[in-house]
Amino acid sequence: MIKMNTEQIALQAQDAHKRTLTLIDGLSKEQLIGPLLPIVNPLLWEIGHVAHFYEFWVLRKHLKQPPLIANADSLYDSMTIAHDERWNLPLPSLKNTLNYMQAVLDNIQECLTTGEDKVRDYLVQYAVFHQDMHNEAYTYTRQTLDYPAPPIKNFDKENSMYKTTFNRGRVSGDTKIPGGIFMLGATKGDEFVFDNEKWAHPVEIMPFNIAITAVSNAEYLLFVEAGGYEKHEYWDNEGWKWREQKQLLHPIYWRSTNNGWQVKHFDHWSNMKMHNALIHVCWHEAQAYCRWAERRLPTEAEWEAAAAAEPIFTLVNRRYPWGENTPQAQLANLDGYTLDTVDVAAYAAGDSAFGCRQMIGNVWEWTQDTFTPYPGFEPDMYKDYSQPLFGNTKVLRGGSWATRSRMIRNSWRTYYGPERNDVFAGFRTCAL
Repeated sequence: MIKMNTEQIALQAQDAHKRTLTLIDGLSKEQLIGPLLPIVNPLLWEIGHVAHFYEFWVLRKHLKQPPLIANADSLYDSMTIAHDERWNLPLPSLKNTLNYMQAVLDNIQECLTTGEDKVRDYLVQYAVFHQDMHNEAYTYTRQTLDYPAPPIKNFDKENSMYKTTFNRGRVSGDTKIPGGIFMLGATKGDEFVFDNEKWAHPVEIMPFNIAITAVSNAEYLLFVEAGGYEKHEYWDNEGWKWREQKQLLHPIYWRSTNNGWQVKHFDHWSNMKMHNALIHVCWHEAQAYCRWAERRLPTEAEWEAAAAAEPIFTLVNRRYPWGENTPQAQLANLDGYTLDTVDVAAYAAGDSAFGCRQMIGNVWEWTQDTFTPYPGFEPDMYKDYSQPLFGNTKVLRGGSWATRSRMIRNSWRTYYGPERNDVFAGFRTCAL
């Protein structure tokens, strides 16, 4: 069980704020608004929305403080402002928005020094993770809109960690997961969980074989070069309709040149790193590859069992694939510092009990399942976090290179529509 004290939560809030500033650094006034697209928000609106989330739930709703700006709800409440309306709002200037963000942060920092308040701490932690999720969204938005890579400080490529952890090449094959009763979901002993993780409940899992690593660029390239995007038999009807609409013959950020395949990374192209984890593919593409390869996606329960279970299933699962210790740089590609995926064979120290690699970090992994509630589901205070997406989205697990290490764990569930190829998602496969 991971417990956070108020000082740690305060530091997290400061860190999330700094990351937000980094992710909008260097963008022009026009770029901060950007085009109206269904898969992005105007960044100027989004950073104000995140500040409003802290203010609304912590300062106003819980601590009964007056609003910091009079019209914040009419500007930033995502529950009442339709997506397409966000480009037409009378948004404050960037300077005024940043002043609002800082004022909210200052008030949050102050309230965390005023004695013990478990509800307050829970709400601030919730708001920090909400900001972390938006920070990841800002990161892939920069890719979607062809903006430069964010100026996140990268690892020093000369240090020993980089040399020993990355550039490992290929690891292939499956590992066998025994059948049994597995406790899927978060336990009530966990300090913080989201509503869609509640609560751990028994599911029966039949024995299955799962790939040790996520699918690499090289593996997926075989499918592309075999004409996989042109053969209807590999796609279900919905997926084929999506592919025809998009007119794709390969992943969205790939291109074939006279000098070989290249991958677009934010606003520039570079030669494909063959053993890096595949990224920016949707659920339809993952399913098509599986049909071609005569494989399948894992179910959500299978994925979590491969990541969290001990070799003999017990009622106690690991919080992380490697155990209970919090993520460290040698265990998983998280926190955005690499600014990219790495070789699927890297981070052997982070293997699960069954030898599955990179179950946490590098790329979010699509699962077979539609996002649905666990038995006895009850929404948390932010009712729109999970409920509107049940039945309409697919489950992804594990986090990506841009996901913050402080929030990810084996039981974490995220969800996107099956058509989303803009997010930091790949997949691993199971034997039929």
